[in-house]
Order: sequence, then structure tokens, then C-alpha cells
Amino acid sequence: MTEYTMNTNKDKSTMQELKVKEFPASIVPQAYLVSFILVTLCFPLWGFANDITNPLVKAFSKVLQMSAAEGTWVQIAFYGGYGAMAIPAALFIKKFSYKAGLMLGLTFYALGAFLFIPAAGAQAFAPFLFAFFVMTCGLSFLETSANPYILSMGPKETATQRLNLAQAFNPLGSLLGMFVATQFIIQKLNPATDAERRELAADGSQSALEQLSAITANDLAVIRDPYLAIGVVVIFVLLIIAFKKMPVTEEKSTDLDIKGTFKRLFANQNYREGVIAQMFYVGAQIMCWTYIIHYGTEVFVNMGLTEQAAETKAQMFNIYAMVIFCLSRFVCTFLLKFINPGKLLMVLAAGGMFFTAATILLDGVAGMYALIGISACMSLMFPTIYGIALTGTGDDAKLGAAGLIMAIVGGTFLPYAQASIIDMKMVFDGFSATKASFVLPLLCFVVIAIYGKRSQQHLPK
Repeated sequence: MTEYTMNTNKDKSTMQELKVKEFPASIVPQAYLVSFILVTLCFPLWGFANDITNPLVKAFSKVLQMSAAEGTWVQIAFYGGYGAMAIPAALFIKKFSYKAGLMLGLTFYALGAFLFIPAAGAQAFAPFLFAFFVMTCGLSFLETSANPYILSMGPKETATQRLNLAQAFNPLGSLLGMFVATQFIIQKLNPATDAERRELAADGSQSALEQLSAITANDLAVIRDPYLAIGVVVIFVLLIIAFKKMPVTEEKSTDLDIKGTFKRLFANQNYREGVIAQMFYVGAQIMCWTYIIHYGTEVFVNMGLTEQAAETKAQMFNIYAMVIFCLSRFVCTFLLKFINPGKLLMVLAAGGMFFTAATILLDGVAGMYALIGISACMSLMFPTIYGIALTGTGDDAKLGAAGLIMAIVGGTFLPYAQASIIDMKMVFDGFSATKASFVLPLLCFVVIAIYGKRSQQHLPK
């Protein structure tokens, strides 16, 4: 009887082992599902903010008669909030909770959106820059909270897959942001060209200045309205999260040990290189999605379209790029079940290098197709670099997440450099300044490919 019982127990143990092998750890355990969905709602919210803003570099340059480099201050102010608030957000979350971080982030987000009301009334660039900055202080809290919160909602071995799944919904917001930018901003701006606006400003007569002021006021109101709408949506999401009991997956801490945490993170080679790779990825993303408007406008004007028609068509290609990005994110999330994240990152970075080179070398619409092809390769990069860099950081992941979010603001200096090249309006060995400027994202993908290769030694096989 005893022998039978022992054998039975062995059989049960063997069956349990077989079940563990047969059924891998769940990506999102049932106990976290509702909370996972609510937190995932925040991902398209910041995707919307990012990608309704990218086309505004060109729009503000036109409306306020600025150069491409001056217009890039939209990006610097927008992403500056990430740099300013990433570490304060991490400290806040470490002391309180991920939920508190989400709520404060949504509050800043809504406040920044509503600041577009006085900014449009002032008809000046600086108030808009301040509104962007406040908004992205909120986005910094959101991303610093949501990304590690998603990582913590289940088994460690499926953490990267879980983050990629949540991040897969980010492009849906980005796609909506691009659609709104095209249909409700770019197409509704006054059709007066850059040259015509500058002529009115140069005229200096009262009637010319009044005409220019009316055009500017109308255009700034067009830019303002979509931000007011998203501000209302953000308030609604904030109220839902405020009243929902969310799981506590971290311990509150009054002993922050900031010095010790930074020392450990700085000593972590995989993490250090991940921050650098993230900075170059963000730079590449902003450049490819912002200056597709400049690239496409140049292509389509050369094909005989008017400036406004060319800008609208270029923005439609931006939407196609985001559709490809979105679909590729889901495909790549599936592939992560079978391929080491570092290896897949390396392969996609190599693809990004190929398409960027084609963007520079090919003429006309062929170059545009190559430019939108880059988005298929970028789809996996942000969450995968994020997940790889935080591998093995333990509770240091909260401040570690701040470093990866701060990398976003580091990436803004690359688009400024690209804008400076575009403003030269020169021909470089047969290539226009716009085409030549895409050598910068090409170099970014080289850095990312190297990190993908080097990171494989830090990941489980």
C-alpha cells in the first residue's frame, strides 16, 4: 500500500512536470487581466500625443513663418518633459505606487492639453511649447509607471512578451493621431503657402498684417481643437483608473537608496548600453516620422502637386507607415515566442539600415516606399530594448525605467541636427539636403544592431 502510494505520488509529480512543460507561463494571468487592460489603455493615449505632434513641426513652421530647425523646438519641448520628469516620476512611484504614478501622469496630460486654449489666444510659439512640455511631464509619469507595471503583471519569463503585447496597442493611438493631424489639422489650415505668408509679413501694411493675423488665428485654433478633445478623453480614463482597485505588485519604500541604485545601474553594462540604444532608437523614430512630411513634400512637389496637396499626400504616407508599424508589432510579438529578443532586434535593425539606405538612394515614390518600410523594422524596438535593458535589475527597475524614459529626450537632438541639414537646402553629391539628412537614422540603426548582438549574452536562451 505504501509502495502504491509512493508510485501514485511519483505519477502525479511527473504529470505536473509534463503540464508545466506542455503549458508555458501565461503572458497575462487571469488575476491581472482587467488591470492589464486598463493600463494598456494608456499606451494608445501617449501614442496619440506623440504622432499628432510630429506633423506640427511642419505646421508651426508654416503658420508662424519659421525654419525647419526652429519648428523642431516643438519636438524639443515635447520630449523635454520626459527628461525633466523621468527621475521624479520614478522616485514618486517608488515611494507610492504605479497606480499613483498613472493618475498623476494623466492629470498632467490633461492639463497640458487644456493649456492649448490660452496658447492659441496668444498667437505665439512659446505658450504652445510650454503646453507641450506640461503634457509630456504627464507622459513621462505615464510611461515610467505603465511599462514596469505591465512587466510586473505576471511571470518574469513572459515579461518582455507582455510588454510587447501592451505596446502593440500604442500604434493604434499613433495611427489615430496621424489621421487627426491629416484630416483635422493639415487639411484645415489656410491654403496660403509659406511664400505668400512671408510676403504679407514683409508688406508691413495694416491690411496685410491684419490678413496675416486672421490666417494665423484660424490656423492656431485648428491646431488647438484636437488637443482639447483628447484632454476630455484623458480625464475620462483618469476617473476610471481612480475608482478601480488595482493590484499592488511593488512594495512602497521610504528608503529610496538613490545612490546605491544608480551605482548598481551604472555598473550594469547591459543596462548602460540599453539606454544608449534607446536614445538612438527614439532619434531614428522621430526623424523618420517627422521628416517624412518634408521628404514627401519635396517628392510630390517635384511631381507637379501644389505645396498643400503635397503635404497632405506625404502625411497619408505617414499613416501608411503607422499601419505597417502596427501590424508588424503584432507579428513581432508573436515571433518573440520562438526567437531570442536580442537576435530579432539585431535582424530588424539591419532591415532598418537597408530601407534607410534605399530612402537616400532611390528617387521619387520608390524612396517614399522605402521610407515607410523602415516602420516595419522599428515596430519592435522600443519595448524590446526596454525589456532587455531592465533584465535582472530587480527593484532597481523603477529608477532604471526612468533612465530609459530619459533616453527619449536624448533622442531629440538628432532630429534637430537633421533639421539643420534640411535647412541648408543644398545638394550633396547629387542628393538633396532632405535625402542626405537620412544618413542620421541610418547611423542610429547601426547602433541598435550592435546592441541587439551584444545583448544576447544577457538574455535567457
